[in-house]
Amino acid sequence: MYRLITGLIALSATLLTALATPTPLNGTAKVSLERRTTYTGEGTWYEVGTGACGYTDTDSDLVVAISSDIYDGGAYCNQYVEITNTDNGQTASGQVRDECSSCASGSLDMSPSLFEELSTLDTGVIPISWYFT
Repeated sequence: MYRLITGLIALSATLLTALATPTPLNGTAKVSLERRTTYTGEGTWYEVGTGACGYTDTDSDLVVAISSDIYDGGAYCNQYVEITNTDNGQTASGQVRDECSSCASGSLDMSPSLFEELSTLDTGVIPISWYFT
């Protein structure tokens, strides 16, 4: 009798655990515990060349220079960022290849081709939010 009761308790606990676990209708679950920092600032563009990361890029490359406050001696070189123009909602991705000593913390200087994915060059300065991907 003891074994029967113990077995029923174990079966009940397993069933309750299964029922308490949320499962999406399509059967796939993606849980992310990643914490991401979103920065805000101004987006500008510059004529690209050899950057602080040590690579030579051109104006047609999708590259960014991050502020000296974030650059951290090149710790973010070659990482990608996702940028949003908060005025129009346009988004684009670029690779960190340079340091922007004149940028405020949270601001980015972009290659002309990357800037054009978010706005026109004539705009010059746009409000942005961005994060490392």
